[in-house]
This record gives sequence, C-alpha cells and structure tokens, in this order.
Amino acid sequence: MSRNRIAAALAIVCFAASGTAQVQAQSERTLDEVKAEAQARADRGAYPLIGLKAEEVREALGRLHSLDRDEWAASWSRIGDRYMASKDYEGAWRYYSFARWPQPNSPGKQRAYDKALEAYLARARSFDPPLEVIRVPYQGGEVVGYLRLPKAPRPAPLVVAISGLDSRKEEMVERFAPLVERGVGVLALDSPGTGQSGVKAAPGAEKSLSRMIDAALARPEVDAKRVAVYGGSFGGHWAAVLAVTERARLRAVVAQSPLVHEAFLRERRGALEGNREYLFEYVPAWMFAYGVETMDQLLAARERMSLKTRGLLDQPMAPMLVIGGALDTQVPIADIDLLLRSGDTPKDLWVHPKGGHMGRDAKAWPDPVIFRRVTAPWLMKILEAGG
Repeated sequence: MSRNRIAAALAIVCFAASGTAQVQAQSERTLDEVKAEAQARADRGAYPLIGLKAEEVREALGRLHSLDRDEWAASWSRIGDRYMASKDYEGAWRYYSFARWPQPNSPGKQRAYDKALEAYLARARSFDPPLEVIRVPYQGGEVVGYLRLPKAPRPAPLVVAISGLDSRKEEMVERFAPLVERGVGVLALDSPGTGQSGVKAAPGAEKSLSRMIDAALARPEVDAKRVAVYGGSFGGHWAAVLAVTERARLRAVVAQSPLVHEAFLRERRGALEGNREYLFEYVPAWMFAYGVETMDQLLAARERMSLKTRGLLDQPMAPMLVIGGALDTQVPIADIDLLLRSGDTPKDLWVHPKGGHMGRDAKAWPDPVIFRRVTAPWLMKILEAGG
C-alpha cells in the first residue's frame, strides 16, 4: 500500500473511531463481572487467559469470594501446584503467572510470580536450542533477560522482544519460538516497571534495555547488522523509543499498540479508571509499574513519558511496522497516526478497523493470528531470514 493510501485509510479509521473516545468511562468491574468476563475469555482462548483450560478457570473462579489479591493468587496457585507436582511445567507456569496477574503487588502474588519463574525455567531445560538467562548489572541492581539463538545460521539475526504491562518475557519466548525454528534468535525482556526489569518505568528507563542489547550484540553468534525490536502495548512504547535511541543499531522495529502521546495525557484519567477492555486492576497495575501510590502521582508520572514531550518524535527513526486497532480504548488511534507522521522514514501500517487493543478482536484476529499473519512475516522479510 502506498504512503498516501495508508494515510487516507488511517484518516477514515480515525474518523470512524472518534465517537468512541467520547464514551464516558465506566467503573471498575465487580467480582461477578470479573468472573463472567474471565470465563468468557477463557472459553474462547483470549488474552490474558491464553493457554488456560476453561474447566480449570471455572474451578479457580468458583473459589473466589472477593478480589483480594492474595485470595486471587491462592486460588490460581492451587492449580499451578497440581501441575508442578506432576512435572507439567508449562501448565504450572501458566497458572502461577495468572495467579500474579496483572502485577505481583501483594505478598501472595509475589510468591506466585516467584513460582512462575521457577516453573518456566524448569520448562526451559527441555528447550532445543536452549534458553540462556542473561543478567546485566544496572543502577545497583540487575536486568534479567532470556536469550535463545537458533542452531543456524551463524551469526543469526535477532529480535529483541519486549513484553507489556502485564505480560512477561516468558510469553515473548513462547511467542517467538517459531522464529527461532526458522533461524531467528530472540532476546526476551520485561518492560521497565515489570517483571525482572530491575527498574521502575520512567523517561530514560530504555537505557536498561540498551544495556541488554549491548550484551546480546557482544555475542559473535549474533548478526549485529540484522537486529530488530518488537514491543506490544507498554512494550510497544519502549519499542518506539528504541526506534529513536537505538536507530543506528536496529534494522527495524515493530510497535504494536504503542503508547505515544495522547495515551499518557492527564485528560485520559477517566479512560484509565473505568477501562473495561482490561480485565481488572488497570490503575493498580500502572501504579506498580511506576512505583507510585496515588492517582495524582500516576498521572504526573505518565505525562512525563510522552514521546512528544521528550522530543523524540522530531528525531530520525528506524524503519517501522505499526500495528493497532481503531477501537482500542487503552491506546487512542491518534497515537498511531502521530507515530506514523513522525521521524524521517516511511512506515508500514496494519490497523484493524474493528479491532481493540493490540488490533485484536474476539473471532478473526486474536493475538496468535496477528502474530502469525502480520508480525512474523514482516520481521522475517526485513531481517532477510530464511525459512
């Protein structure tokens, strides 16, 4: 599609979606509403319950009498414990990970997250090619990432895959496994403010990601001339930032539903507090990522993150594929438009006119289909990878 046709198509999408931005925010889901929505998503295999069995989801939800965080963690961890006891480490990881969802912001959720990491590393012992845990000192702590390199070619192209607000690097390893089989390595990282990132979210936190890229590119098995970055949602924000700050080292960037400018504005407080596209605890998840305790602190911290405010949109960028949904209630379609019109390099665009966050919908375009049909082919082509 030509640049002009892309711009025209996006203009139509923006116009069509403009009415949705004016819808008054609803309140946070009640326990019964969370149960109903979680079960519905599990029944159709939708995020964030991908990989969980519908009947086991029904079991865990049935034990809940409140949305108390430790009660939530305990109910899902009971299923994780069963899988762990039978040495089904993938199942254990998935249930422990949902037990800490969306963030490990209570003692019970932190214990669940620790168990999720233990289970995933146990699962990874069977990987061929293997998974390597990379630890890089940073600001008195450390950043932890996972590196998987294909057996061939050597040196291999590499995708740096950054998870989102509530997803984790373990999910990035799983998602990019088909590319490893086709000769592309993956360096999986948690977004700053999440997982084992070692830092809270703030302007400049992308330097921690750059340190991990340094470590990967120091490997002779990695082709330093064929490196791309992928990020979805909050990871998409960091991918867009790296498209500027790491432009010299990147062949390309995929930014899927990236928070750019309007998503961070104080005026979107209502969209934060009453978001129904997110399962629940949207505001607490963001507070944990930024390390703040009040709504005013959160709004101030988010405003500082804007790529426009930071002056990044006026700088040269790496080539980019931008993915989004016109009906996204978490990232306004205007952010997609703004990113497209920034930098100095033409960008490719995939927007689902009826898609929500990440461009997904409930039927034709769930997350795995978007990855298989849009993200993966684009990366394979731009990295000149085989397979």
